[in-house]
Amino acid sequence: MPKRILSGTVTSDTNDQTVTVSVERRFKHPVLHKTVRKSKKYRAHDANNTFKVGDAVRIQECAPMSKSKRWEVIVN
Repeated sequence: MPKRILSGTVTSDTNDQTVTVSVERRFKHPVLHKTVRKSKKYRAHDANNTFKVGDAVRIQECAPMSKSKRWEVIVN
C-alpha cells in the first residue's frame, strides 16, 4: 500500500528534529454546497533541522518515531 503524501506549511520548528506542519484541505459542504476550509496539524520528523516557519513542505507517512510523530518531511 502506498504511503500518503500531504502538502502543508511549517508552523513551528522549536523542537529538535521536529516540525509542526499545518495541512489545509478544501471540500464542498454536502448540504450547503459551500466550499469549506479545514486544517489539521501534523508533527513531522526533520532530521537536519533544515525547515523553518513559513516553508512549504511535503510530508509522508512513516513508522512511529515517538508518541506524536508519525510523518517525515520529504526532501525535494
